[in-house]
Amino acid sequence: MNILARWWKFNLVGLIGFGLQMTALSLLRRVCGAHDLLASAAALELTVVHNFIWHLHYTWRDRSASSQRMQFARFQLSNGLVSLTGNLLLVRLLVGATHIPLLAANVIAVLCCAVANFYLGDFWAFAPDRDEASRARQKHVVGPPGLEPGTNGL
Repeated sequence: MNILARWWKFNLVGLIGFGLQMTALSLLRRVCGAHDLLASAAALELTVVHNFIWHLHYTWRDRSASSQRMQFARFQLSNGLVSLTGNLLLVRLLVGATHIPLLAANVIAVLCCAVANFYLGDFWAFAPDRDEASRARQKHVVGPPGLEPGTNGL
């Protein structure tokens, strides 16, 4: 799949996830009275799980994996960790130091982490298996008819 098409799919999933995150954040703060950082972390983790499922079945559905558990672990370690640390640090800085409202601070934090998360997803969390990458490279080898990779030429 073309990287630009994948970028748009990634952002569509991210936009839906962002709506979920902001809704959860608002509910956790207003209904449950959770602390800013606790509410942000809980809303973010819900969004990371949501986004993983959508990225697995939509954004990177063409990438097979021997283990979806491994993909989930990589996604948590990359996108989850970048989003969590980036979000919490930026929210703390923006709300505490500049007194920007919590939801606005979360918007800024999400935008700051999006590009890094795309590349981590594309090149690590949902990277093609070695066999899949090898097959993709073989398809691009140019040679005389009948001598395609994997044939004996007879």
